[in-house]
Amino acid sequence: MRAWRVTVAASDEELATVALWEAGTAGLEVRDAPGGRIDLLAYFADDAPPLTLALLPPGAAVEPAVVPEVDWVARFREGFKAFRAGGFVVAPAWDAPGGPSAGVLVVDPGRAFGTGTHQTTRLCLGALEDLAARRRLGRTLDLGSGTALLAVAAARLGALPVFASDIDPEATRASRHHAHLNGVRLGVVRADGGRGLREGSFDLVLANLMALLLIDRSAEIRSLVAPGGALVLSGLLVDDLPPVRAAFASCGTPNERLDGEWGALVYECAR
Repeated sequence: MRAWRVTVAASDEELATVALWEAGTAGLEVRDAPGGRIDLLAYFADDAPPLTLALLPPGAAVEPAVVPEVDWVARFREGFKAFRAGGFVVAPAWDAPGGPSAGVLVVDPGRAFGTGTHQTTRLCLGALEDLAARRRLGRTLDLGSGTALLAVAAARLGALPVFASDIDPEATRASRHHAHLNGVRLGVVRADGGRGLREGSFDLVLANLMALLLIDRSAEIRSLVAPGGALVLSGLLVDDLPPVRAAFASCGTPNERLDGEWGALVYECAR
């Protein structure tokens, strides 16, 4: 294990956090720094590539940091408690109620991105609940699934069948693990975005990804949605919403959901 100290303006904490998760960090600590800045201590596997400034917000500083001798599992478990996200309770595997429960999403933090703590995941969970209250979710795809928490939630809300797709083999392993933890059936696929998936196959597509990736792959993502289907896009800062809306203009006018400086777009496509 090795560590990097990333110093950014306090206002850039969310941007830097997302960038570090995308770079493959195994865990983060946030500490106050002088002058309205913060230090993010990011931990990586020994064989991870060096961290570059190009991934981070402007003005970020990066330097190697000492990895302390700490029982990281015990420390993480002390700080990760069950919490409510919309109508769900998100509970770590070591603090979950016995047996699968319709209102509980069991997570094993650290296996992949997506434990429900970030605003983007909570926005997707809220969108899922609203859609399920008004329509049959049907055949569902969690694109770039990470832990597959969204796929599990969709299954809890009656979606069938549900698929979790990701290009990262660790994410596909995490998806299978979370399907088992939650007692749901998921089809887990290792794929590069929508490539290799049949067009028009899904009544609901969930894509909690970075804005640039959503824009770059917009045609590919749109093609996966069946006529009359729904599309949930998240992973977006509020400033990202206009260009992403433009890239998905053919899907119609979305419903916007906001949580602080983060947003999501929910489309219900015409038949």
